Amino acid sequence: MGMFLPDDPHIDESQRQTGFCRYRQLLGSHFGRWWKLNLLTLVGFAPLAAGIFYAIGASSVLVLLPCSILGGMIAGPFLAGMYDALLRGMRDDPMPWKDACLRSWRQNWRDSLLPGALLGLMLGLYAFMGMLFWWAEAPPSLGTALLYLFSLLLALVLNSLYWPQLALFRQKAGIRLRNCLLFCIQHFWRVMGVGLLQMVYWAVLVLFAPWTLLLLPVTGVWYILFLSQFLLYDQMNDVFHIEELYGR
Repeated sequence: MGMFLPDDPHIDESQRQTGFCRYRQLLGSHFGRWWKLNLLTLVGFAPLAAGIFYAIGASSVLVLLPCSILGGMIAGPFLAGMYDALLRGMRDDPMPWKDACLRSWRQNWRDSLLPGALLGLMLGLYAFMGMLFWWAEAPPSLGTALLYLFSLLLALVLNSLYWPQLALFRQKAGIRLRNCLLFCIQHFWRVMGVGLLQMVYWAVLVLFAPWTLLLLPVTGVWYILFLSQFLLYDQMNDVFHIEELYGR
């Protein structure tokens, strides 16, 4: 029924479940399509990753900036498609995943270019700063390390709230950012917890590389995004009326 979990004969799959049963139900129903889209998303992020690694290897910020921006613009539509697929699954949208993916690309590719560029720049700068800390003869001060981690946490929270809005609604960027701020104020501890969860996940992948790179084709991008959106979905649905808007 769910990923790494046995089927439960006592659960009626025709009815929407709640809590952990809903988590298992979603994984059991949508794992295949999300996994396929994860592979496509990894392909979309490959130019960004290659550009960042090349810039770090060359120790050049002048190389990092254009590589991160251009790579992020390429990755943006793929990430928007991944979020669109996750949210369709959570609201039980019956549209075939291939049709949904193509529709997401047609609708969101323009709006995702600038956020993708900013996301790519953010990832590039954080990766480069992390390597500077690693290369430094003296470790960074506690204040510097905490500031680095806190700013990364805020960036992860912002992305967790901004990209779902991009996939769901046709809005101006300023409205999306305002919604992010208001949602954070209303559900502060939940969004901070989701941000910490993402930070731990990506930190484990980075710190235990290259072995954890073997997990990318399996859990890669899709699983942590799914888990984050699953933890936020009920609150987002209450605020944005997602299922009411889409007739679910």
